[in-house]
Amino acid sequence: MTNQTIRIVAHVIALPNKVEELKAVLLEIIEPTRQEAGVIEYKLLQNQDDPTDFTFVEEWTSDEALNTHLASPHFQAAAAKLESLVTTAPDIRRYHVLA
Repeated sequence: MTNQTIRIVAHVIALPNKVEELKAVLLEIIEPTRQEAGVIEYKLLQNQDDPTDFTFVEEWTSDEALNTHLASPHFQAAAAKLESLVTTAPDIRRYHVLA
């Protein structure tokens, strides 16, 4: 494996009446996260056809950097707010680039 960075695709679905609230919570964590050691890319996408559908696309230098992010105060604060805003728990998947 030539690329040891970690790629994350995190999918979050808002309750239909909570789209703007969820968007605000997700947007709050972007800048502090982009300042963290080990972050290469951290982008938030919103589906054009379904505004309840949000996806983070991330790249981290290592599992350790990602785990530090997941334990950070700004991430933990956002995660605590999610339960009342989403249809199900976020679907967070870790990937390695193969080619």
